[in-house]
Amino acid sequence: MDWKTKEKIIKYILLFFALSSIFFLTGIVIVLFREGLPIFNKIGIIDFIFGKEWYPTYDPSSYGILSLIMGSLLVTFGAMVFSVPIGLASSVFISYILPKKLKTFVKPTIELLAGIPSVIYGLFGMKILGPFLKNVFGLPTGLTALTASIMLGIMALPTIISLSEDAITSIPKRYRDASLALGGTRWETISKVILPTASSGIVTAVILGMGRAIGETMTVLMVAGGAAAMPSSFLKPVRPMTATIAAEMGEAPVGSEHYQALFGIAIILFIITLSFNILADLASRRFKKKVSGQ
Repeated sequence: MDWKTKEKIIKYILLFFALSSIFFLTGIVIVLFREGLPIFNKIGIIDFIFGKEWYPTYDPSSYGILSLIMGSLLVTFGAMVFSVPIGLASSVFISYILPKKLKTFVKPTIELLAGIPSVIYGLFGMKILGPFLKNVFGLPTGLTALTASIMLGIMALPTIISLSEDAITSIPKRYRDASLALGGTRWETISKVILPTASSGIVTAVILGMGRAIGETMTVLMVAGGAAAMPSSFLKPVRPMTATIAAEMGEAPVGSEHYQALFGIAIILFIITLSFNILADLASRRFKKKVSGQ
């Protein structure tokens, strides 16, 4: 077998795997919408999204998911408030302050945090962080939106730090040299030259971190408290969309309204995360154009 034949075989094998990924993704989307769209016809998309009561087992049942959406957005917002300042400061420190020898050890170690199973984070939140916050704030339970926000923030840190550091490192060295040559201090160079130039890449990192936070299931199921009610503060239990799907899918009869409503939640979650990914892609393209000078 000559090298041209081998090359064609490899080409077709790679094409097969590429098309398979598209095929599987298309199949998932088709199943998702086929099972979830009927609930919109029965209840109405407005009542489904903006309804405040989620009582699928009551008679009559209620399938309003606004409280679930607000719970997801609340813990995601809290996670970003926690993780973005720490992640951005860490990425700057790794890029321009940390010695190169330590950088080769610190950055891979941070990226390893992304490989820890989410159930481990959940156990940490239940046994360590939850009781700690309960004692600090005098709460009846430590499983609250604040606990979920902190845990999700920790889980989002590897994504934000790694991608932000890559964005900052990719800024041409001549930008920094020009700033220093004009008399700028290291802090002025970082705050007024490097960070503004890398802003699109940093925004991409933050958006992808938000996608990780809002799509997380096991951790929020374990530490958010599981209360399907409109969240009033970070110190109250909440129930995000992902936790609802995970907790109730096993008990919902196939084909029932409850079953279809859970797929309806999945559709809303899919649209939200897809929007985050599209925004991240647009920000990434803008960043590449800015760095290339186009």
